[in-house]
This record gives sequence, C-alpha cells and structure tokens, in this order.
Amino acid sequence: MVRLLRWTAALAAGLLLAGCGSSSDGGGSGDEGKGAGSAPPSASRSTTTPAPAGLPASLTSQRLDWQRCEATGTSSAPSGAWRCATLKVPLDWSRPDGRTIGLALVRARATGGDRIGSLLFNFGGPGGSGVSTMPYFEGSVSSLHERYDLVSWDPRGVGASGGVRCRGDREIQAAESVDATPDTPAEEKAYLQDATDFGKGCEKAAGPLLAHVSTTDTARDMDLMRQVLGDDKLHYFGISYGTELGGVYAHLFPKRVGRLVLDAVVDPTADTVGHAENQARGFQRALDDYLKSTGQDPEQGSRKVADLLTRIDAEPLPTSSGRKLTQTLAVTGIILPLYSESMWPRLTDALKSAQRGDGSGLLALADQYDDRDASGRYGTTTHSQRVISCLDDKQRPTLVETKRRLAEFKRISPVFGDSLGWDTAGWCHDWPVPGQYDTPEVSAPGAAPILLVGNTGDPATPYEGARRMADELGRGVGVELTWRGEGHGAYGNGSDCVDSTVDAYLLHGTVPKDGKVCS
Repeated sequence: MVRLLRWTAALAAGLLLAGCGSSSDGGGSGDEGKGAGSAPPSASRSTTTPAPAGLPASLTSQRLDWQRCEATGTSSAPSGAWRCATLKVPLDWSRPDGRTIGLALVRARATGGDRIGSLLFNFGGPGGSGVSTMPYFEGSVSSLHERYDLVSWDPRGVGASGGVRCRGDREIQAAESVDATPDTPAEEKAYLQDATDFGKGCEKAAGPLLAHVSTTDTARDMDLMRQVLGDDKLHYFGISYGTELGGVYAHLFPKRVGRLVLDAVVDPTADTVGHAENQARGFQRALDDYLKSTGQDPEQGSRKVADLLTRIDAEPLPTSSGRKLTQTLAVTGIILPLYSESMWPRLTDALKSAQRGDGSGLLALADQYDDRDASGRYGTTTHSQRVISCLDDKQRPTLVETKRRLAEFKRISPVFGDSLGWDTAGWCHDWPVPGQYDTPEVSAPGAAPILLVGNTGDPATPYEGARRMADELGRGVGVELTWRGEGHGAYGNGSDCVDSTVDAYLLHGTVPKDGKVCS
C-alpha cells in the first residue's frame, strides 16, 4: 500500500519516537470551568458524534506535569529546553466523563519577553509523531520561538499516545512480496487478503481505540489542549495532513481560531478517489519537473521510468542487501525524493543503477520512506496513518469500481497512476470500523483569517488544494499565499518571501493580500 500524505522532514530525518521522564520542572495552569462548545458538523459532510456542550473540570482544570524528555527523539535535540507531559482526554468524545486516554505533549517555552501564547504544530501523516519531530524543527522556527511556546503532540493512535502497531517486522517484510498492482486473479486475491489481514491486526492491537482516532476526535483534543495550556485562542501551524486537521478544527470551533497557518494544503473537496487522483497528478507533475531539470523530455522520461517498473514487476531486481526490489518498493523509492528537490540527485543515481539491474539505490530510498532501519525494524507511522484515514474515509471502492478507473489513473500518470489507483481498493478494504465522511467539513463562518500556503510543485498536496480550502472555509476566512517552488510544503523551504509573510502573520497578525505569489 502506498497511501501518500506525509511531510518530508519526518521522512528524511528518520526521527525516532520520544517519551517522557520523571523530573519535573513546573507545570502549566488550566483554564478552569470553560466548556468546549462547538458548531455541529454538517450532516451532508460528516457523520461524527456531536460533542457535549461542556466538559468536566477534571479535564479542563488539569495541571500538566512538564518533565524532562527521555528517549532518543528529544535527548539529542538542538537545545535542552524541551519538556514532555501527558494530557488526559476522553476516549469517546460523546462521553467526556467516561474513560480517558493520555496524549504525549512536548513543549519549549518562548525565548523572548513579548509572549503571544502557545503555537501548536502538527507535521502531517496522518500518523506523524509531533513529540519526535518538534525539537528538530526548532531551528526552522527560531523567529517564532521568541514569542511563542512551541508545542506539539502525538495524536491519539500515534507514537506515545497509544500508537497502533498492526504487524510485526517479519510480517511487514513478508508482505513486500504482495503485488500492490495485481495483474492476475491470484494476485488480486492475495492483495485484498493482505489488506484484510492488516485490518484485523490493527483491530487486535488497538481495541476500542480503533473507533476513536478520527480527525474530528483529534480536533476536539486540540481545543481541550488549548484550554489546559491557558490560551483563549488556538494558534496553530499545520503541515500536509495537518492542514485538514486545522480546517476541521476551524469548522468545529470558529470563534476559537487565533492565527492558523496551513502549509501544503489538502484539498477538502476530494474524496478517497479524488485524493488519489490529485496525488497522481501531483507526483507526475513533480517527476516531470525533475526530468526537465536533468535535460530529459518529460513524456519520454516518464515512459522510460514506466517501462522500468514494468520490467521490475515481471522480475524484481537484486540488491546488495540480498532482498529483492519489487515494483511496489521501486515506486516508493521514486516517490520519496520527489518530496524534496535536494534529494533529486539521489533519484538520478538510483534510477541509473536500476536501469543497469541493481535495485539497491531505490530500495534504500523505499526503506527510508517506510521507516525501516538496517536491522530490519520498521516504524509504525504508516500503521497509525491507516487507522486514522480509514476511520475518516467513508468511501470504500470495490475491486470492480477500482479496475474500471485504472485507465483514467494511468492517463493522469503513467508512472504513479497504477499504484495509486489500486491503493483506493486496498487501503481500507474490509476495514473493521466504518468511515465517518466522504469529505471533511471545514466551513468556518466567523473565524479569523487563516493563512493557506500552496506550492506549485508540491507532489503530495497539489497547490490547487489551497484555493479549494479557501473556498470551503468561506469568504474572508481563507487567505491564499502561493509559492512557485518544488517539494512538499513551502515554509522553511528556501523562500524568504514565504517565510517573512508567514512570520509577519504569526508574530504581528499581518494578513497578506489574498492571492499573493512568491517566486
């Protein structure tokens, strides 16, 4: 399975999950007695459980016990200012006085004197660990750190917040032999059986949590987090999937919206199939730009890559590790470097080696994307990604429906269309819990202006999504900023224009003109 919606830094750095220690350095105070009221979700867009009108004081008056972070992710971070804590949230938001679960948080206090409040970060996925990623992102947001407490967390079902592991390492590696673009009835059967088995593993691992890891659940967690951190408004920076989460939050709590930046914006009007088609276009567009940069004609170059994948499908390539490079792993290996222009030279080397019959370069890239280390241990980001997205997505394309659409997927992208088309059938096939909506509801009338940043060369979240998010948020709410660049995301990606515009908005409340373009 190759469902794609992840942020490049977490992939490229190979960050490890972090936990919390036991030495306290003080706590934050809650905003006692305030309820977490919300606008009800639209029946036409969402079927989520309505939230209660208020929350018990046992939740809203929590005092977080900020402790020195242990484990790998934060212990070697750029500074020692990071502290971890656990926030108590309801397992089931329709029963806020029932069972609770713990969410792992990480924070570094503002370094300057003119503090605005907390700035929450979600780095995408879904399934990315904010506790691991946030400290490594510190250097990229040093100007924001002066006036904001930098805060992130592992959303429910992720990392240290009940992270779901649906398969063991040996099972994951064994599944590499399953053809994710089946060509025969036997391969189709094996593909769908593998999806069923994965879902059963998730159900066994997650238990009751499996039905309570939706984006809506996490948006409600964010508002409780806001209260406990002591902020009247939510200030937030969402990247990739984090933009969808930010839009859902704005819909549920429009009056609580402070300064929200959504970078690498997900198209909220796209359903499961539409999202896959968007990504097929986005990755093909990025591949075309890469091919142009190497002096190749995009059409001829794409045909050459597609022919290579066809050959690998028939006969997987040997690698220096002794493992075989399958077609699925090859596609994943091509996808990863398209997330960042700085990785394009690695793609060139890997493709040249593959054309010569050595799959080692593409396999190394695929392992990096799949978070596999040299000893054969795999991370669980993709497990969490799947349990969250399959609870969100109501659409479950059948085998017949998928096969009917494959020609269109291949027309959109001769390289990625087949994989992404098949992914719509396998990703949530026979999933143990039903999905909640076809598309997320993000309309937020009355919310403060939200800054949406789109990158014209973004492969995973094509830049058209920013305009569609702006339209869905409503008149005067979504403000679009476009960067003519490459890679996934724009802030911190080399554009002084983008960085200064975002900083001015977050630090001073300066809202740019809608439609501003940075070259």
